[in-house]
Amino acid sequence: MIDGTIVRAHACAAGAPQSHLKEPQDQALGRSTGGFTTKIHVMVDALGNPLKFILTGGQSADITQAYALIEGEKAMYALMDKAYDADALIEQLKHQNIIPVIPPKVNRKEPREYDRHIYKERHLVECFIGKLKQFRRVFSRFEKWAKNYMNFIRFAAALIWLR
Repeated sequence: MIDGTIVRAHACAAGAPQSHLKEPQDQALGRSTGGFTTKIHVMVDALGNPLKFILTGGQSADITQAYALIEGEKAMYALMDKAYDADALIEQLKHQNIIPVIPPKVNRKEPREYDRHIYKERHLVECFIGKLKQFRRVFSRFEKWAKNYMNFIRFAAALIWLR
């Protein structure tokens, strides 16, 4: 199961770069009308336990990181929401022998069929994101560097997994 969520970045996370720190350019901060944001792309297993995380700027589309999340995975089904309904992604899933369970977008000329009963299990990824956002350091990004923020996400995910 794959989904993405947006978190607001605090002003201190988007501070001016300091040349002596040799800071990488991409710190997964996106600019939007609401300010700086980061998007967390999450993959969970059938029990709702986290498997992979990817950080991007908040303005990036969900589907941009789907290929990286499913790469090399062995699963029977891939449950995703309408944001991931693209022919190329569906073909990639079928190539990996994974059955896509993705509802079609309303603007599709020929709506695809999907298993509605299996799709109901997608609530597990939403529940995991809700549990993840209960941690203050996750739902509001204070870290300037993406690797530090990712470590807080991993730590929070480990605590959730141990509950």
